[in-house]
Amino acid sequence: MLDGIKRWLTGGAPGNKEGGRIGAEAFEGWSRSAQVQIRSPREGEGVIIDGKAGDVPWRLEWGASQRPYVLGHELRIRGEITLPSDLQVIVLNRVLQEAIEKTMFEQFVEGVQTRIDTETPAEMRWVVMYPKLNRVELGDLAERYAAVASIKPWLQSWLTGPLSAALAGLKTDPATAFVLMINRGKVTLRTEVDEASPRTFEPLLRVFEIALREARRAKAESADPPAKA
Repeated sequence: MLDGIKRWLTGGAPGNKEGGRIGAEAFEGWSRSAQVQIRSPREGEGVIIDGKAGDVPWRLEWGASQRPYVLGHELRIRGEITLPSDLQVIVLNRVLQEAIEKTMFEQFVEGVQTRIDTETPAEMRWVVMYPKLNRVELGDLAERYAAVASIKPWLQSWLTGPLSAALAGLKTDPATAFVLMINRGKVTLRTEVDEASPRTFEPLLRVFEIALREARRAKAESADPPAKA
């Protein structure tokens, strides 16, 4: 993970791991099959699934990694809802947060020409730009996750309740990159998944759908006027 980020910042290729299996056929008996559309991309290998969480459309894509910190096949899930335009939020596993901070710091101190600019993924910039939740504020998530945001109270509201419990209960390798982010109203989940199957996708999709629902709740609560004393 750390080497992949360093190669990106110094202009090299991310360098994905080999492996992974195409498994579009495995979704034929998936319990969500009546509510989703499953297909292969026009170019390259992978899987694309379109569905809805309530009335919010989402798209799941599995295929080649688009981020330097995802070393194997990348799972991406996106959905868009109306949120403040200046809201930028990221929850990521702590190993990834530490790798990003270490790499950014080393490149800055050493004065090496880097790509810490608009070409660098937004979530990598946010990790070193925005206020972080401390371990007390993260509660049960503190050992596995870090979280930063342009609007810290909104992030705290988002992580209250079901989303925090869903993240805490997610069974993933602590060393595998995991990112849940909000930018320009888009909620995105990214992580490494080497096998395309309902078994590997479903737990992550459930977390994503909770994240969408809780983002709506946090938005509604932030818009409510304060209660009178």
